[in-house]
Amino acid sequence: MEKSAQTKQLLETYYKGFAEKSNWESVIADDFEYVGGDMNNIKPVIGKQAYIEIIKRFSQRFNAMRVKQMIVEDDKASVIGNYDFVFPNGVQINGNVSENWTVEKGKLKSLTLYFDTLTFMTNLKP
Repeated sequence: MEKSAQTKQLLETYYKGFAEKSNWESVIADDFEYVGGDMNNIKPVIGKQAYIEIIKRFSQRFNAMRVKQMIVEDDKASVIGNYDFVFPNGVQINGNVSENWTVEKGKLKSLTLYFDTLTFMTNLKP
């Protein structure tokens, strides 16, 4: 399978499950690398299970998500995900997240996120 087509298929599987908050984990590599949530700390979190735990917490913060844009080139992709966030303090906002992916050996290998961390963290406070 051509690299771009494989990358797109992996991402479509991931985002379908991610939006439904289930059945997205199968496309994640065991040695997955994740950078996001704190742009002052660019050291990646390593491992599929560690990423699953992060997503368990993050999934509590959104009611809905959709892919706004996806650009795929070989084994790399850039996605703009659009989220309807709900915070413990009652604030609800809609926001975009830039999600940059790599694929290796038929699995999603890494993800680096860029988003408005200040607004996100401020609204996590009660």
